Order: sequence, then structure tokens, then C-alpha cells
Amino acid sequence: MVPADLPPLTWLRAFEAAARTLSFTHAAAELHLTQAAISKHVKALEHHLRQPLFLRRPRGLELTKSGAAYLPKVQDALQRLAIGTREVFGERRNAALTVRCAVSFATNWLMPRLPDFLNRHPGKTVRILSSVWNEPFDTEDIDLDIQYGTGDWPGCNSHRLTWDTITPLCAPDCPMRVPGDLRHHRLLHVLGYHEGWGLWLKAAGVAGVDAGSGLHLDTSVTAFELAAQRAGVALGRSSLAAHALVSGRLIAPFALAVPIDEAFHLVEPAGGPRHPDAAIFSDWLIRAAVLARRPQE
Repeated sequence: MVPADLPPLTWLRAFEAAARTLSFTHAAAELHLTQAAISKHVKALEHHLRQPLFLRRPRGLELTKSGAAYLPKVQDALQRLAIGTREVFGERRNAALTVRCAVSFATNWLMPRLPDFLNRHPGKTVRILSSVWNEPFDTEDIDLDIQYGTGDWPGCNSHRLTWDTITPLCAPDCPMRVPGDLRHHRLLHVLGYHEGWGLWLKAAGVAGVDAGSGLHLDTSVTAFELAAQRAGVALGRSSLAAHALVSGRLIAPFALAVPIDEAFHLVEPAGGPRHPDAAIFSDWLIRAAVLARRPQE
């Protein structure tokens, strides 16, 4: 319960700014108020406390003994309130650009490229939140979202980032010579991907392999690791598999790479206020996606 004699926060903020700067004018500029409003708030506080807080001199303000004693108390209370707010609700939205993306995309695509953005914009702060499923866009907590699908998100604008092909991936010593050998191996599936093993097996003309059999996982990161441990064969999307292929942990045993329509998209709310760094990050991300696609063209 708030004590009945506690002054309103607007009065306290006006007093603190005026007492710190010893100027109603400077306090008004800092709090984006008029000088008259600051003066009114301070007078209301003085009336409430029944004590003068300032001596109004011709050349400026001077704190009374009561005002000088009260200032550190008010500053401490405001600071504690600010700290408590941050602890419960986090930093203010404009403190860092918040980008949410799938774990697999963050690990295999975004993280290798993010240092380039940080080097180009050393004063910018980005917060990356990982997700597994395509959750609804929450404009209260997220500035930009990277989701997987066909590009249709009502109320949002989307920019395609990947143009993928799919192909089986396995450990280098996995015994496979022709696509038909897949019947002897566990197929690894990633939940949430609609274009999968059935599409590739049909394009390869493989019969006798149950496209739905095997192990179902929630991220490509897990599927790639299991494939590297010879626990199965993953179906890799080209945008996510590059690092594993370059490192040699996985190989693509067959030349067939089937194009798919699904892709990762940058998603942002249509209209409404944007984080001041959203455009900078979006432009950089889209350029990075264009550069990543060129070797495939």
C-alpha cells in the first residue's frame, strides 16, 4: 500500500532535476517539459511538504537546508525504483535491438555473420533470443523476428533470407553409395519443416523407403549432431548445413539437391513505431542474405 503522504512521482522528478542542475530551465529541457510546468510541480511539492526547497535568487536557484537534505533521499528512491524496474521488466526497449530467431538459424547462419554487423556498427547493441517453434510476433518484447515458412504472416512485412535446397547429410564414414541404401539407415526429421524426406526421395526416384520413419527432432542442430555421431542421416537445408560440410563433420553423399519453397524470412510489424536500429540491422541482414545466395546462383 502506497503511503498517503507520498508526493506524486512527477513532483519528485521535477524537484530532483531542478535541484541537481539548479535551474528550472535545464530541468525542463531534460524532462521534456516547459519551465512553467517544472516550476508548478516544485511549488506543489513545497506546498505538500510545507517547506521551501529552493531560494529563488535573481541569478538562479539555491537549495534551502531542507531541500539539500531531501535531494539525496529523492535520488536514492528514484534510483532504487529504476533498478527494480529493470530487474523485473528488463532494460528499456530502446536499450538494445531485440531479434528473435530459430536456434538452428542463429547457430548455423546468423552467428558466423553477426561479427560483421558488430564491426560495422560498434556502438549498436543487439539482443538475440532463440526460439524453436514459429511463435506469434510479440511487439512488446521483440523488434525483429526471423521465422521459417512461406512468407505469409498477417500484419507483418517479411523479407526472404534463404533460398534452400535439401539433400541427405551423414558422417564421412557412413556406408552409402546409392540413394536406395537409405533403407538401411535411420532418417532424421526436423519438426516444423513441411518439405522433407518425402520430397527428396520422390525426386531421387527411391522406392522402398518409408519417408516418415526414423527419429523426429525439434532443431537442425540436434539432427546434424546425431548424423555426425552416425545415429542417422539428416536432411540438410543448404543455408544451415554449410558450416558442418566445410568442417568435414558431415558430407553430402549424393549429388541431388532439391530446391524447396520454404525459407527463413525476416519478419517485422507492418506500420507502428520501430526501434531506431531496426532499419540498420534489417538492411545489413538482407545484404548478407544476398551475398550468401550468390555462390549458389
